[in-house]
Amino acid sequence: MNKIFGFFILSCISAYAQLAVTVMSPKIVAQKAAVEIVMTNGLSVKVESARAVCFVLDDQGQMVGQSTKWVIGQNKTGLAAGATSTFNYVITSPQPFTTTNLTAKVSFSRVVLDGGKLADPKTAVQIQTSK
Repeated sequence: MNKIFGFFILSCISAYAQLAVTVMSPKIVAQKAAVEIVMTNGLSVKVESARAVCFVLDDQGQMVGQSTKWVIGQNKTGLAAGATSTFNYVITSPQPFTTTNLTAKVSFSRVVLDGGKLADPKTAVQIQTSK
């Protein structure tokens, strides 16, 4: 009985598709931090557009920069089901970063699916950080 229940739970989890996002470590060049994000559309429909904010944090967890952009749909093309896309945030600081030990956090605020249907970013987007 436990094996059947475990298989059912695993099937439900794997059946729920998402927009998978991998956030790379920031690369520092003078007063700029470049953060690459890779997005794979695991949904069954095209993502027309998606808006996200990227926060750059120092080793103390303090925000040292942020940028909000349309990461999908900015060039009028969406992200087809099963496709992968890359977006690069470039965050400029008014002064040089005091540390190179920075981390990036990304949060999606809006995800628009094919036909203009809105998806809940909290459930439709899965974010992981690459080391």
